[in-house]
Amino acid sequence: MPATQGARPPRRAVLRPGARPSRSVSVPTRVRGAVVLWTAGALVAGSALTGCEYTYDEGWRPAENAPAVTEPVPRAELWRNDPVSGAEMEAWLTESQVGPGLQVVHREFGLLRAEEIRSDATAPLSAGTYVLVLVCRSQRRVDYKVRNDEFTMVDLSLRCGSRRESVIYLSKETVLRFQVEAQSPANFAYRLARL
Repeated sequence: MPATQGARPPRRAVLRPGARPSRSVSVPTRVRGAVVLWTAGALVAGSALTGCEYTYDEGWRPAENAPAVTEPVPRAELWRNDPVSGAEMEAWLTESQVGPGLQVVHREFGLLRAEEIRSDATAPLSAGTYVLVLVCRSQRRVDYKVRNDEFTMVDLSLRCGSRRESVIYLSKETVLRFQVEAQSPANFAYRLARL
């Protein structure tokens, strides 16, 4: 075939020794790839969120004729209520298991006014192991301190509604001094029994 005049032969790149041919990707191709990836990510995220639904029922009210539903109050919640006196206090002491028991060597309970401090002491206790039970009934915490002549054995701010037991070991005959304080009206009770 005769060569056409005026037509140039195609140019070929000349590579230097050790060089690799480069594959250049145009900028529009990169942009299109990024747009495709972003769109695919948005579709996946959108499909994952389609199952979520948020509703706000701030103005919802129960029907006027609907029966009232009452749930039993947990036992711990009963201890946290306002302080009680008289027969209700005896029921509370029985419920909290700080009533008389076997080998009780010291027991005290009562009603504290706001910011009142109550102090008490045991008769001399012989050496041995004792268990101290602390409970309270109030909207706030009640502070308990138990000391002997040398140091403080218990220094506790008790959350009402819980029961705290501590084991105390006395190496010699000792008098224990109790101090109870409340920032708001509270029932308190403690019992020391020999193990």
